[in-house]
Amino acid sequence: MSGDAPSPRVADVLVVGSGIAGCAAALAAARAGADVLVATKAEKPADASSDWAQGGIATTRGRPESLKEDVLDASAGTADEAAVDVLVEEASAAVMDVLVDALNVPFDTDEDGTGLDYAREAAHSEERILHVDAATGQHVLRPFLSHLEGVENVEVLEDTAALDLVTDEGRVHGAVLDRRASAHGDAGGDGGLAPRAPAGEAVYADATVLATGGIGDLFETSTNPPGSTGDGIAMAALAGADVADMEYVQFHPTAFDGEDSFLLSEAVRGEGAVLRNADGERFMPAYHPDAELAPRDVVARAVAAEREATGAVRLDVSPLAEPFDAAFPGLAAECEARGVDWESGIPVRPCEHFLCGGVDVDHAGRTSLDRLYAVGECARTGVHGANRLASTSLLEGLVWGLRAGRDAADREPLGAEALVVEPPEYRNSDPDLPERFAREKFRRLRRVTSECVGLRRDPTELARAQPALRRLKGEVDAYVRTRTARSLFELRNATVVALIVAKAAAENDESVGCHYRVDADGEDGETGDGEAEDDAETAATPPEAE
Repeated sequence: MSGDAPSPRVADVLVVGSGIAGCAAALAAARAGADVLVATKAEKPADASSDWAQGGIATTRGRPESLKEDVLDASAGTADEAAVDVLVEEASAAVMDVLVDALNVPFDTDEDGTGLDYAREAAHSEERILHVDAATGQHVLRPFLSHLEGVENVEVLEDTAALDLVTDEGRVHGAVLDRRASAHGDAGGDGGLAPRAPAGEAVYADATVLATGGIGDLFETSTNPPGSTGDGIAMAALAGADVADMEYVQFHPTAFDGEDSFLLSEAVRGEGAVLRNADGERFMPAYHPDAELAPRDVVARAVAAEREATGAVRLDVSPLAEPFDAAFPGLAAECEARGVDWESGIPVRPCEHFLCGGVDVDHAGRTSLDRLYAVGECARTGVHGANRLASTSLLEGLVWGLRAGRDAADREPLGAEALVVEPPEYRNSDPDLPERFAREKFRRLRRVTSECVGLRRDPTELARAQPALRRLKGEVDAYVRTRTARSLFELRNATVVALIVAKAAAENDESVGCHYRVDADGEDGETGDGEAEDDAETAATPPEAE
């Protein structure tokens, strides 16, 4: 650092992401006295996955063992029991402290208005979901962001992407942030690359919390908002952090089957809606004893099979106790906007929804790298195992966000001399790329992941995916080395994560939860040994001669 250089920006805790997990981490750290900086790609709440959450947030209603049993059952027995214990034991206190007392979320009440209205969703054994219509995420995240604006020791930087982590000898010292304005979602949408400019700013922190959300932009159809490019997972993997359970990509069974798709909450089925194929037959009882309330992975595969066999699947809302537009006015409005007559049934299809794996963390959100935390969908806490129980993502993000924020604020300060290290160097030596570049690369990426690493996975297709993704990653890496553009880094992140997912899926020859193998001979495929954690290092290294 030269004497003329401006003083580097320093925070006690840097949070990357502004969904419920990131907000919870920021709140908890601020409550503990830390100066917190939140960097988010979002320009408005709707850019965050939490804002898109429909069904609600699971609670225990005084029976934590019941919720624990449902979480374990939905995961096919693969969830980490100790992590589930943390979730259910702290659920009520976290919901009451933050959502009720601090944010005053207007949860729906029962018919006489004297108590809260609890819904039931798939794979839940009882009614325990707190909700606001079918738009709970909006009513949680928006007041949460407003609340943080009033917290003196929290600063939020919008339209700000993290390009890389700043590391030194296995310790994370912060991140390089890009605050340049860019067409949000360019890498995954129809735009081009952001204009080139000087490289981003290194921000240093005694603890860095990743809360960057999911990987929906890796697939052709997803319930995630644009910009869900797996940034936190990729940055952590490139820095050497352990990742786990990356093959467990959950598909929601009931997304609208049409242009401008939207999610139809499981709460609709929880209230009595049923699924019918193109012949008008209700088919779920033939697939699972719990019919429409079976675990998500079961319902999603059944919907896919019936669409393939008969041509279409519709969600029949006629069995609901009250009219659909009265019970779910938000969803009814979505249907009306698309000219869908819900009385005739709403056409649905499976759609990528949630990553159950991610950066491997402990019960405080700590990763394998010193002073790096991960929370929310980018983290693998162990709660979900191979399949997530409905309406537990907001709860997990809240509980682990609070835990990580408290722990991060409690870290011993490194001091300026030890904290401020040399950040990554970026080059802008080559000309701008054409606007179509990122768009075309993303199309290739999505085609490979959707065809080969989707709802049902064939070993042959999994084997085909890896060399295709390696070639794509090699191409992107070559461009990133000489150009600094946010969209290029998002594309880099997406290719890294896609390769990790494909490798993890190929190496796990057991069909479990949302990782479902379809072998031509009807037997489980054998693809060799390997650990998901090893995929990070391999994916982070550009392949030779490709």
